[in-house]
Amino acid sequence: MMRTRPLKVALLGCGVVGSEVARIMTTHADDLAARIGAPVELAGVAVRRPSRVREGIDAGLVTTDATALVKRGDIDVVVEVIGGIEPARTLITTAFEHGASVVSANKALLAQDGAALHEAAEEHGRDLYYEAAVAGAIPLIRPLRESLAGDKINRVMGIVNGTTNFILDKMDSTGAGYQEALDEATALGYAEADPTADVEAFDAAAKAAILAGIAFHTRVRLDDVYREGMTEVTAADFASARGMGCTIKLLAICERAADGGSVTARVHPAMIPLTHPLASVRGAYNAVFVEAEAAGQLMFYGPGAGGAPTASAVLGDLVAVCRNKLGGATGPGDSAYTQLPVSPMGDVVTRYHISLDVADKPGVLAQVATVFAEHGVSIDTVRQSGKDGEASLVVVTHRASDASLAGTVEALRSLDTVRGVASIMRVEGE
Repeated sequence: MMRTRPLKVALLGCGVVGSEVARIMTTHADDLAARIGAPVELAGVAVRRPSRVREGIDAGLVTTDATALVKRGDIDVVVEVIGGIEPARTLITTAFEHGASVVSANKALLAQDGAALHEAAEEHGRDLYYEAAVAGAIPLIRPLRESLAGDKINRVMGIVNGTTNFILDKMDSTGAGYQEALDEATALGYAEADPTADVEAFDAAAKAAILAGIAFHTRVRLDDVYREGMTEVTAADFASARGMGCTIKLLAICERAADGGSVTARVHPAMIPLTHPLASVRGAYNAVFVEAEAAGQLMFYGPGAGGAPTASAVLGDLVAVCRNKLGGATGPGDSAYTQLPVSPMGDVVTRYHISLDVADKPGVLAQVATVFAEHGVSIDTVRQSGKDGEASLVVVTHRASDASLAGTVEALRSLDTVRGVASIMRVEGE
């Protein structure tokens, strides 16, 4: 039997995502009520610029006093889509203190202070859901912390930023340079006027921290994630990748160590074989590849950003939280019982593709091979080409640690026959 008294929802932020949340709540009100078991009512909308016309939203619901809205006491769920650290953090904890559960899309805040927010939610017996914080419309967080709760996840690897995937896909498919591809992404609305958070991988690193924490039941903060942007990727890198039967993606990679005693989380460009499922992810789409002991290999794919896709994830959380509210329960909270340490990037073992500019004369290859051997880095393949006294030497290694590779590169730079290191890129997904 459906309850007639509505559950009241406060919306913090009414931009691209927030306005879509409000629209769906209105246009699908009957369906949402049937799925939840009670009507849901938009009880207030906190914004910074109240004078802006917001189609479909009662102007009487709009306020600039977000604190007063979350303190009302009759609010059942607060939906936070304003982003950033403050005032979002204070508003969320205040909502818990005044009886409301929270649905958030705030990846930066959750990556930085997720543990404290979970503790506050648990202290007050409230829910904290954030499916929309990682991969837009893709159902990912709930499968990781609920559907796979009985399994052991060993690796999560994925494309979690649509802007960077669009840029790299354009560079690969058209031969465009980085700036040309970025300009097109900006013109189409995929890239912000300041694309730093995307192209320097801050956005993806925050998502990696969240994914690693959930997958490995441990505390992983943004500062624990190794981050390398994609602004240095060139058309020449793509040519080299094609020569290896690969393409280049900006990947978020979260791994459990082979001995199970630690985890790593990293974001960086990498060459990936064209046969790997992630290689076929095109445009602004996201995809995450999960490797679990019992379930095996799973891939989650879909639009990773945009107003409507992200709002879909927010509404999914809203339905779950409202159901919990009616049932007098809360859903899964923070699971960090393993307390595994996060290993530094120097301990990460992977394959590498190194392109060197060298002198075109006898003995160069032998010198280079000796340096690799002295640092314990095994060579898989070598390709050399050149003329007029200059040459290019491409070396692909077997698996080696980041620290040993760094020592190798430093030694290579000291050779008289090595003119420079043109590029270094990891090779993943073998």
